Amino acid sequence: MAVTQDELYATLDLDLSWSEAELRERERTKHVHRLHPYHGKFIPQLVEVLLGRYFAPGDHVLDPFAGSGTTLVQALESGLDATGVDIAAFNCLLMRVKTASYDLPELGDELRDAYGRIESLGLRRRRLSGYLREWYAPNAAAELLDFGEVIPEYRHGDVLRVILSRAARSARRAAHFDLEAPKAPQRGEYWCHKHRRNCRPVESALGFLRRYTLDTPARIEEFARVRDTEREATVLHGDARELELGGPYDGILTSPPYPGLIDYHEQHRYAYELLGLDDRREREIGAAASGTSRAALEAYRAGIAAVLERGAAALRPGAPVLVVVNGRRDLYPEILERAGFRLEARLRRHVNRRTGRRAGEYFEDVLVARAARAASARQDRMDPEPRPQLIVDEQAKPPAAAARSDRR
Repeated sequence: MAVTQDELYATLDLDLSWSEAELRERERTKHVHRLHPYHGKFIPQLVEVLLGRYFAPGDHVLDPFAGSGTTLVQALESGLDATGVDIAAFNCLLMRVKTASYDLPELGDELRDAYGRIESLGLRRRRLSGYLREWYAPNAAAELLDFGEVIPEYRHGDVLRVILSRAARSARRAAHFDLEAPKAPQRGEYWCHKHRRNCRPVESALGFLRRYTLDTPARIEEFARVRDTEREATVLHGDARELELGGPYDGILTSPPYPGLIDYHEQHRYAYELLGLDDRREREIGAAASGTSRAALEAYRAGIAAVLERGAAALRPGAPVLVVVNGRRDLYPEILERAGFRLEARLRRHVNRRTGRRAGEYFEDVLVARAARAASARQDRMDPEPRPQLIVDEQAKPPAAAARSDRR
């Protein structure tokens, strides 16, 4: 017999679960979170709640799988310093643009000047090959290449690079409803599930360049009004299994890649092609191309554990480690143990929103862990009776004040 909605929600942490009516898409992509689409990020409201529960203003949080920078952005909004690590060059570019401090009048002047040059783009024919020839109409490719050539003339070149990438994503020969991960170019008329009518592939990128050149400074200005200007974000480009992470940090908050689900370099292939970014896809952990065979899952467990173990060495004693995962394969108790952490709580949240054409509901777990020795010492102070080494509390929900006071 299927459970009712009330029975389902009785098992969840309701402060971490939102319905579509409670949290509209516009709020989930507020200010700089929508500077560029990114498949596979967690929502800022979840990060905001977790930072409030387990961290205090002025703390320094580490995200070793920083992706599009959600943890970093929300840390700045919540009064924390943050450091994010990612293997993908585009992700690091996007994070830096989202979290940088700007001279807003100067940024506005530059983007208005760039906007004024858009109409003159694409007037000369380009010889295209490879990816650009396959995925773009000739006019669209020429316009994007011309825009890229003027970027070095501006001080805020990275902002313009993100604008170019966003426009390139929209201008591909892809169905409007399938921009997230199109499998093959769309060359003819098709029925569009997004617009509910027949549509044709995009022929020009100018409209997208205009739209995003106007939208980007508005979002940066919106974030500037709510961020803590005394706090900083640091972005490290490289493999978190090998990088010097710095620290010490007051905790980790991260959402690692799910095994065999997304190729993070490939989803932004257009950016790597147009911007000449360093492609390190062979270093991705859990890439879709690796699959989910027994060997692939073991490589995934080893890779995630190595990152978390390296992160542990950069933490203050007793610091919390919060990992947002889809627990369907239940890989993380073993991963955390390998990395030297003790699992304290498993907080389940219900997710009933998806993007694109995907629908339905699924569940995520927020795993709360600490270094095994620190966790054992905390438990010994609380309870003189011996306890098993591994404690998994399926329903635990620590009060915000208690969570902050227990951190160190």
